[in-house]
Amino acid sequence: MTNPRNVIIITDGDEYATRAVERVASDIGGRCISMSHGNPSVLSGPDLVKQIKTAANDPVLVMFDDSGFVGEGAGEHALKYVAGHRDINVLGVIAVASNTRKAEWSTVDVCIDRDGQLTPYGVDKNGVPEFELGRINGDTVYCLDQLDVPLIVGVGDIGKMDRRDHYENGAPITKKAVELILERSGYYHEGHRKGTDSHFSDRC
Repeated sequence: MTNPRNVIIITDGDEYATRAVERVASDIGGRCISMSHGNPSVLSGPDLVKQIKTAANDPVLVMFDDSGFVGEGAGEHALKYVAGHRDINVLGVIAVASNTRKAEWSTVDVCIDRDGQLTPYGVDKNGVPEFELGRINGDTVYCLDQLDVPLIVGVGDIGKMDRRDHYENGAPITKKAVELILERSGYYHEGHRKGTDSHFSDRC
């Protein structure tokens, strides 16, 4: 029987996000499915599972993007397929905020703001905390409440946030979100290699 692949789902896939996620995957010794990028997503769920299975090692970071489509677009259809596949073990989800106010929102367990601080409040696309507890607005978060995943971490627009998450700076906010998922999922405690220290300390 094939061992399930350990995957982190990321609800963004534009050029900035792709560069940031690729940088973080490299820093932690994981793999990014670069072909999962797109605004909106292009690859189907079955195609992505094939790509995940051929990745050199775990954790595998996979991007999904609906590009503002109201309801379940192509990115979310693919996301649900991957998350429900028997050969995929979802360690957690990074839910990315956007400017959408079209009833596209999801509950989150915790958010990381633009300064790298953990907060129980939602954040906007610039990584600034909002006023609602445990909720984030985004383009590709409509189906997250339907998934059985251990942790959902909300962040601002990956690779951006006024350059605070730029890939040239090591994408520190995205990296902290990935490391938080790896820590809380027990991935690091199961003998997997830990990556380099995050730019931010854990202030939770």
